[in-house]
Amino acid sequence: MKTIVLAYNDTDGSNEALERAAELAGFYGAKLVVTSVVPVLVGAERMPEPGPELLKAGERLRELGLEAELVEAVGEIGEAIVEVAQSRGADLIVIGTRELSQVERLLGHSVSDAVQRMARCDVLIVHPRRIEPR
Repeated sequence: MKTIVLAYNDTDGSNEALERAAELAGFYGAKLVVTSVVPVLVGAERMPEPGPELLKAGERLRELGLEAELVEAVGEIGEAIVEVAQSRGADLIVIGTRELSQVERLLGHSVSDAVQRMARCDVLIVHPRRIEPR
């Protein structure tokens, strides 16, 4: 495994995914690419520098002893993540998830589902840890 793309949006699920991607990148000695997607807005311009979400991810990875390429993507979220992975020749996409309502699932609002359908590489979907009541 040479390249891992992490989809990051500073949620509990994506923070879990960051930890897993860091663990895998360290184990395999893989290059880590972190992407965050900005939705397309009419008249909006692409940011020349990584946004606050990516900077936070980069800081956490440095704490873990890893460097990563930070890529701000623009567009439909699932498509943009897959495009970054394809452009970087990724072997794996790591993405967090959250529990969707039945309505959200019916409407197709699951980014992780969209990514796993479109990707041409393996996709690891990291679920948030559940804390069992005592």
